[in-house]
Amino acid sequence: MMIRNAKKTDIPALFTLLQQVLTVHADKRPDVFKAGSTKYTVKELEELLNNPRTPVFVFVDEKDCVQGYAFCQYVSIENNNILQSTSYLYLDDLCVDEKHRKQGIGKALLSHVIEQAKQNGCSSLRLNVWSLNESAMRFYEQSGFAPLSLKMEKKL
Repeated sequence: MMIRNAKKTDIPALFTLLQQVLTVHADKRPDVFKAGSTKYTVKELEELLNNPRTPVFVFVDEKDCVQGYAFCQYVSIENNNILQSTSYLYLDDLCVDEKHRKQGIGKALLSHVIEQAKQNGCSSLRLNVWSLNESAMRFYEQSGFAPLSLKMEKKL
């Protein structure tokens, strides 16, 4: 078992996992998320995989089957009127196949992402987590993450 950069042949497995994430969100907030849709097209995924600023890491088993992923994006803030200059790694999406959860795969992926951020001079690792995804919120809190900002909603 190992973590490596995703490649084009991983796209079908990535789609399967992306669908698992979307289902969790669409089941709890069908007013926000479109069930049965997809976050990326094949072309968009290929572009992400070919861009060094948007690394996608996969956890694979001994047969090179994808069991989890971490979609990331390097972000730089410079010459902003109110924010200090900084660079950070944004963890856009992390998923472990529902058949392989509770085996340390998520922790391994997160540790790998943190190490990549450090190696590339990032000041922090940031992410967004939906409040409806309580297990993800617990996972990140237990991993040392704390709120940076908070989006709120009032339904009308």
